[in-house]
Amino acid sequence: MRILIAEDEQVLAQQIKTVLKAEGRVVDMAHDGSEAEFLGSTEPYDLIILDIGLPIRDGLTVLKTWRATGIDTPVLILTARDGWSDRVDGLDAGADDYLTKPFHMAELSARIRAMIRRKTGQSNPVFSKDDISFDTRNNQVTVAGIPKSLTAQESAVLSYLFHNCNRLVSRSELSDHIYQYDGDRDSNTIAVFVNRLRKKLGDDLIQTVRGRGYVIKAIA
Repeated sequence: MRILIAEDEQVLAQQIKTVLKAEGRVVDMAHDGSEAEFLGSTEPYDLIILDIGLPIRDGLTVLKTWRATGIDTPVLILTARDGWSDRVDGLDAGADDYLTKPFHMAELSARIRAMIRRKTGQSNPVFSKDDISFDTRNNQVTVAGIPKSLTAQESAVLSYLFHNCNRLVSRSELSDHIYQYDGDRDSNTIAVFVNRLRKKLGDDLIQTVRGRGYVIKAIA
């Protein structure tokens, strides 16, 4: 899953990035409202963390612009403002959730997981199909109760397919959601990651629709 952090406090932004990358997220960063608005309008993020007090363009203005132009990416607002009216303004501007500074990173991570599940229509943090289980809280994968070790790229592909289960996902879409903005997005390597997942988790989990993409069907 790919996340944009729009935060001008660079130490805090780096702390959040470190935590999210350790959880297997792909993270881009913007340190002013203009850059945030551009990236959020042009890149396919799964979630955006948006500070209200951004320089150049404030976060609420950026958020209103996104919503006015049809950008429906889930947005979690971060702010040092703790008044109830500020929370109302943020939510009415189109935010999906709100967190005031200071906050615990564990709570931020939990809110992100919940928002991504809601966006993809999932409610259970643990995905299961047959004897395969994938726990989104820690990216732990088991087959018949036996833990399996995945690389960061393999975990990212599996997570995206599970979150979008029963929907056909193209190689290019997968590539857009597992690589950073300035990363080398080679959609051909997606086939390599899928083949590795099949070797570790079995051939039946991920189905290929030739020339169109991949799908995980009918999970419990």
